Amino acid sequence: MPQVYRCPGCKTNKSRFNMIQQVSVPVKKDPHTGEIVSEYSNDALEPFHLPYKGPELKVQCATCGMIDEEKSFAAFGNMDMQ
Repeated sequence: MPQVYRCPGCKTNKSRFNMIQQVSVPVKKDPHTGEIVSEYSNDALEPFHLPYKGPELKVQCATCGMIDEEKSFAAFGNMDMQ
């Protein structure tokens, strides 16, 4: 469903945005070298390796550069509608 956005940072931009799709890749790194030792799927994580639960989409204002969750831009955009 389409969302009306307005930047909560600069408060003026209503039309120029960058949509950032986040892709989580669960990995295990060597604590001494920083090399990736293992890469997992979200279905087969080791114990004590929590799955990513953050937003799949973030939005960047293409005017001021602010980055936040989509719901912040949508909530600020809906304030105009009320």
